[in-house]
Amino acid sequence: MAEGIGHQGVPEERKPVVSTEPSLPRAADEAALYRVARRRRREDVQRKERVDVRYSLAEKKAITARARSMNIAGAHLIGAVITAYLEGDLILPGQRTPVDDHIDELNALRAQLAKIGNNVNQIARILNSGGHPHPVDTATLTQAQRTLDTVRATIADIDTASYQAATAKAAAR
Repeated sequence: MAEGIGHQGVPEERKPVVSTEPSLPRAADEAALYRVARRRRREDVQRKERVDVRYSLAEKKAITARARSMNIAGAHLIGAVITAYLEGDLILPGQRTPVDDHIDELNALRAQLAKIGNNVNQIARILNSGGHPHPVDTATLTQAQRTLDTVRATIADIDTASYQAATAKAAAR
């Protein structure tokens, strides 16, 4: 009855459409970065603490080009972005987010429902293996089928919610 429920994996990932055109920065992203960089105010006292960082040539060119387009110094841009991260306004690539926790909870719920489906399926298998069914067996089998249908529908809903959360997270990057 419930062989299809079992220990199924997470929903298959749908492959994104890959465009050969270079992606353009969105205006909102540019504005957000500019706001972050402008949020760091000058202090009355000169900043004297220093942190040395090494970049590849390409990274340095990208940093200086972005800073120049914003009419600020590269060090100001880097300091503003680091400060924004420390204040919780930015998330690093690969960093866990509340969406990750949400997806993990959905996957755990899905696993628990799959176990329920397996248990109901085992009950139905035992009731169907006997020679002459008892009148109570028919009612139990009917209820087992309804339970399996509910479990299947709920697992499908969880799969949809997980996929939507993962898609939303990927779009937010």
